[in-house]
Amino acid sequence: MRRSLVTGVAGFIGSHLAERLISEGHEVVGIDCFTNYYARSIKEKNIERLLLKPHFIFCEHNLLEADLDRLLQDVEYVFHQAAQAGVRSSWGAQFEEYTSHNILATQRLLEACRGIRIKKFVYASSSSVYGDAEELPLREQSLLKPISPYGVTKLAGEHLCYAYWKNFTVPIISLRYFTVYGPRQRPDMAFHRFFTSVRGNETIKVYGSGEQTRDFTFISDAVEGNILAMKSEVVGEVFNIGGGSRVSVNEVLETIQNITGKTARRVYQNAEKGDVKHTLADTGKARKYLSYTPKVRLETGLAEQWKWCTS
Repeated sequence: MRRSLVTGVAGFIGSHLAERLISEGHEVVGIDCFTNYYARSIKEKNIERLLLKPHFIFCEHNLLEADLDRLLQDVEYVFHQAAQAGVRSSWGAQFEEYTSHNILATQRLLEACRGIRIKKFVYASSSSVYGDAEELPLREQSLLKPISPYGVTKLAGEHLCYAYWKNFTVPIISLRYFTVYGPRQRPDMAFHRFFTSVRGNETIKVYGSGEQTRDFTFISDAVEGNILAMKSEVVGEVFNIGGGSRVSVNEVLETIQNITGKTARRVYQNAEKGDVKHTLADTGKARKYLSYTPKVRLETGLAEQWKWCTS
């Protein structure tokens, strides 16, 4: 049986990815340190079903302190999903958390992978590495100028991955996620906040004019990107993992109204520092080398997330 390590396994993407790997016949070693970015109870609920699986092994550890040699024993695939998330929280004194969890932990995990024969190390990066791009769509070779400390740390992680591939042949692939959404989405993320507010008949806070646009990626497509990266022969490369469409926040709110049958009352506030104006992924490279094609349309994905929010 193939064995995979998933870091950040109690998180939004990590928990979905672990479930998919088990469904494909993997034994999964999951590690999470339950940072206090959001409630531990939410993360514990994310892995409720996983804990019932005979081929799931859970370890509560911080990557900076864990016995990585033991955790990596017999592991063939590493999926590094763990990170301190959030653009808006990465300023000021909290930046130390981001350097610890996003840079130092990544370096320590890569270092531990140097001396073992893993088949693939898949690193979860972010579209935040692009910053406010001058032209769309965003291509992997576009100029990288992150405008948030979070984006800076995710880019640093990419560079570390490349350095360990170039110098020690650690077989890395970096995936730049574009605004992933769906069931179990983090409570600080926009769609989760929008649905929660609509359900409670509360006013929705919209940062900026609402005309900022994003390329939204449904969770199953993001997971599929990881599986395809694992199975590919490609190493040492970076790929965009996007949803295939560019939609404004105001358009999203209109769609949410149609799905829920409720009014999305909104109040507009100043844009937050570090938020980019527009994103749109060019996924041509991922399509060519990984056979990646996003399958879930925004309306369908939002309906699935609403079903989860009301279940």
